[in-house]
Amino acid sequence: MAWLCLIVAGVFEIGWPLGLKLGWNEQGVRPLPLTLAIACMALSGLFLLIAQRSIPMGTAYAVWTGIGAIGTFAVGIAAFSEPATAARMVSVGLIAAGIVGLKMFEH
Repeated sequence: MAWLCLIVAGVFEIGWPLGLKLGWNEQGVRPLPLTLAIACMALSGLFLLIAQRSIPMGTAYAVWTGIGAIGTFAVGIAAFSEPATAARMVSVGLIAAGIVGLKMFEH
């Protein structure tokens, strides 16, 4: 259950940079995306809090930020045509490898 909460926290961690990205354009502030970003921040923190009750803090934090980083990276490529160069892919792969390693060597 704790790992599921941590994954949910990581997914919400993707939501807030997306909300910030969409929350401002040439016309100015867009309240709905910014409100959703704030909600994602709060929910991400809440699920991280729950996960940390049984997952070591350092592991939970690293996995949480890793899921957010990888997910935000993927959304940037898919939705905003950000570059998907080989070097960037290898770099995000290293983040993923670190997450897997933390899970594998948890005990």
